Amino acid sequence: MLKEKVDKLLQAVLDDNPSLFLIDYNITNDNSIGILIDGDNGVTVEDCITVSRAIEHNLDREEEDFSLEVGSIGATASLTLPRQYVKNIGRVLSVKTETEKIEAELVSADDNEIALKWKAREPKPVGKGKHTVEKEAVIPYEKIVEAKVMIKF
Repeated sequence: MLKEKVDKLLQAVLDDNPSLFLIDYNITNDNSIGILIDGDNGVTVEDCITVSRAIEHNLDREEEDFSLEVGSIGATASLTLPRQYVKNIGRVLSVKTETEKIEAELVSADDNEIALKWKAREPKPVGKGKHTVEKEAVIPYEKIVEAKVMIKF
């Protein structure tokens, strides 16, 4: 019963704030509600307050006792949804697949895959020494084990 109410309230507040999207949401056995959001333009404290109030003010504590926590995805958290990749186009990602780890610029992302571009030093085809080559990779989401935005200071 609580879950159905929260589902509807959460969907309504996200519909009213289309730049925000849900990353994770759960309700424990003791009615502790945890909501994790992200946004196309990041998430502000006000965004978290908006989501929290939309849910808290529409639930009756006399009916069911609950606790509510609304948070935003951290800067070092793994990317999980295509929408998160799209908002990070142009940034450097660290992408792990089952066979390799690539640190590269995210140049495109759609509903099925991402495209990365980076420079690498490789041995020259003829002679001694190394030269810099441009590399590219297209990786389907199902092949990605973990992807994180690299924070540069």
